[in-house]
This record gives sequence, C-alpha cells and structure tokens, in this order.
Amino acid sequence: MSEPFGRRKSPAGPAGNQPALRLASVTRTYPQGEGTLEVFRDVSLAISPGELVALVGPSGEGKSSLLHMAGLLETPTAGEIYLAGAAGSQLPDGERTRLRREQIGFVYQFHHLLPEFSALENLVIPQLIAGVPRKRAEVEARRLLELVGLGQRLDHRPAQLSGGEQQRVAIARALVNHPRVLLADEPTGNLDPRTANAVIEMLLSLVRGERVAALVATHNLELAAKMDRALVLHAGKLVEGGKLLPEPG
Repeated sequence: MSEPFGRRKSPAGPAGNQPALRLASVTRTYPQGEGTLEVFRDVSLAISPGELVALVGPSGEGKSSLLHMAGLLETPTAGEIYLAGAAGSQLPDGERTRLRREQIGFVYQFHHLLPEFSALENLVIPQLIAGVPRKRAEVEARRLLELVGLGQRLDHRPAQLSGGEQQRVAIARALVNHPRVLLADEPTGNLDPRTANAVIEMLLSLVRGERVAALVATHNLELAAKMDRALVLHAGKLVEGGKLLPEPG
C-alpha cells in the first residue's frame, strides 16, 4: 500500500542527494521568418526535494516556455533536463510521457478540472490511469482533499466550488500520484488577493511536507517572497532575484 501523504521516504543512496530537477545550459529558439527567435539561452537551475522556487518576470519573457521545458512538454534546442539525475529531454515521446505521468505534477492558472466529475473523482482518475487500484485511489484522494480543507466537499462538482476551492482541488490532483517535481504556472493568478494568499500557504505546506521540488511561475512578488528563493527570467537569462522581492509578511 502507498505511504501516507507527507511521509514518502527520500530515495536511498546517491540519487537521494541529487536535485529532483536540474536544467543544464538549456537554450530555446524558434524559427521566425528567415531567422530565429531566441527565448532564453544557457539557462541552468537546480531544485532540491522540498524546495520551492519562484520564477518571476514580465509576461512574454518565456516563463511558461521554461516550465514546458522542465516538464518535458517541449524539447530544448540545446542543453538537458534531469529528473533525479536522469536525462529526460531527448527520450522518445512514450518515455517522456511516462516520466511526466510518474514524476511531474502540473498546476495552471485555470484549474482544468473535469466538470462532469466530483472533486473526489478528479483525484481518483489520475491514479487509475497510473494503475492504482480504485479503493486505494479513493483513500489517497480523500486524504489529500481533507488536507486542503475540502473534506466536506468531496462529492461536489467544480461548478459547485468557489474559485479558491477549485484551485485547491487542482493542486491536490497534481500531487496525488506523488511526483518528484511540481510545476505551477500562475497558480493564483485567477484569484482575489485573500484567496490567493490562502491557496499559496496551503501549497507551501503541502510541497514541503511531501518534499516535492516546486518551480512556481508568478507575477506576484509578495507570493514569491514566501518561497525559499526567487529567480528572475529577463532578456533570456535567469538570475537570482532575492533583492527584487519584499520581505515576507
């Protein structure tokens, strides 16, 4: 039976000491007319288990593209993506899909929940796809939804939930298969400030408890300041952004 959420053991041996996610000299360009458009060049970062890193920068700087690279949804023009020390970007499509399913969780600005299914079912379905027996999947789904404060809303469909509740379900769904890495693209961008703050606090608690490596793209500097560190993507380069952030409240 799977371990309770928040109690997953770290990998034994040398792999347990490696970053959960590492980008090594990643470059991404796109054809544009007779030339090329360079989105970013020679980007490197490493995120440890349980660490939350904010990715900040203006719209159009390539934050979403960088998340897509990290999530093996796009192939870098140069460089490599490592998950727990294993190179992933040049693998065949089927292998990349398997790695995404087993090791990466995604959260977006819009929750993308399945509208015809309940909150519980939205967490059960990804587990069934991963081969988890239904009864065990329901236990995991209930546990997670209780942890995010939705234990009384298990049977509610997305339309019956508030925006903040829907995003809580989406975050729980991203973690339900116990990924090594969580990638979040403006996860609170569609919420009012009070709700956004509550959701980010819940996200921080869950990610640290489960020891997931999280890379979170956000425009909100106050939210970014609550994370362990911040990186700024600007003019195709990734730089430490601690001096740009307000002190956490």
